[in-house]
Amino acid sequence: MPTPFQLALGVAVLVGLGVFVVFSRRLGRAFLAYRGTRVVVCPESREMAAVRVDAGHAALSASRGRPRLHLELCTRWPERAGCGQECLGQIESAPEACLLRNILGYWYQGKGCVYCGRPFHDIRWHDHEPSLVRPDGALVAWDTFRPEQVLDVLATHKPVCWDCRVAENFRRERPELVTDRPRRLGPPPSMA
Repeated sequence: MPTPFQLALGVAVLVGLGVFVVFSRRLGRAFLAYRGTRVVVCPESREMAAVRVDAGHAALSASRGRPRLHLELCTRWPERAGCGQECLGQIESAPEACLLRNILGYWYQGKGCVYCGRPFHDIRWHDHEPSLVRPDGALVAWDTFRPEQVLDVLATHKPVCWDCRVAENFRRERPELVTDRPRRLGPPPSMA
């Protein structure tokens, strides 16, 4: 039979653990919601800017209620580092809509690869990143663009799936090793 002290200690530990779990979930949600590069319209210049919110600060301030946001990075800095950060209003009102990864994902959704025609579904940015074809036909990767250029790029370029990106890069780098075969129409031959 536990003593009253052990019982009180057990209750205190359980309450503390419950508070910790609630606190950790709130911090984790805020951190995940505000991490990543975002594209906003700079209220001062009316031009696109890429920004990054200090997700750690947002998470810590969320533990005391509503997250307080401030920028960690902006493509208009250091020249405009003393700005009032009015662009944060765009992030607060639509945090998912201005996230660069989501902008790109929405653009690819429902489009077909310019080479194979397969439609895009969920993009695997960590290992099978799609790419683009410029108007002149050159194959380009996303890391060749600054984030604030994304809307201009999306207006002029065409989507390429990861498989075709790999194949086309190989075709362009090692054409002597590539044999083109005409496409077959109809079902594939049986293996009988």
